[in-house]
Amino acid sequence: MIIVGITGGIGSGKSVVCRIFRQLGIPVYDADSAARDLYDRHPELVARITQELGQDVVDAKGRIDRKKLAGIIFQDAEKLKLLNKLVHPMVRKDFKEWLSTHLSAPYVMKEAAILFESGTHKDCDYVVTVVAPQELRIQRVRNRDQRQVADIRKVMESQWTDEEKTRRSQFIIQNDENDTVLPQVLQIHEKLLEASRERIESVTPITSA
Repeated sequence: MIIVGITGGIGSGKSVVCRIFRQLGIPVYDADSAARDLYDRHPELVARITQELGQDVVDAKGRIDRKKLAGIIFQDAEKLKLLNKLVHPMVRKDFKEWLSTHLSAPYVMKEAAILFESGTHKDCDYVVTVVAPQELRIQRVRNRDQRQVADIRKVMESQWTDEEKTRRSQFIIQNDENDTVLPQVLQIHEKLLEASRERIESVTPITSA
């Protein structure tokens, strides 16, 4: 099984790219959505988060208020590290369970905004990074979430730069207004299929007649 990490900063458009891979029949695990789901499935995790970050992160029903949580962690790097330390081991375990249900796929993808920052790129055979100009990313997020520019920049500052990510990636997708994404995805897909075939051939025992 080949595991491919796919990442990109806020507003890069990596979710759009992932939709194309899904249409090609490739299973994609959304680590960011999985982390949010953990808040609802594991009350003990919510208890740990409130213990470490304070009661302000939960709403009147005792559920994580994601907007308030984001407001806290993206203004305090230490609190962001603390949250990641609580959540990422559980996401890694959840991913392994998900992986066991997709063993027949030629390769799978793990989508994560902070793939490198969390260190989970080490679990991947290849990494795809989606990049786009910063001002275009800001405009996309403003249109999508109606967030303030200052808040978007705080998130960007908490993430690695495109330059840092691309230096450590095997594949780069340019998702700007000049480059078409689909041909780039198809080219990477073919290369990953070939890598999958080569791996299968390398572990398949040779029998004689």
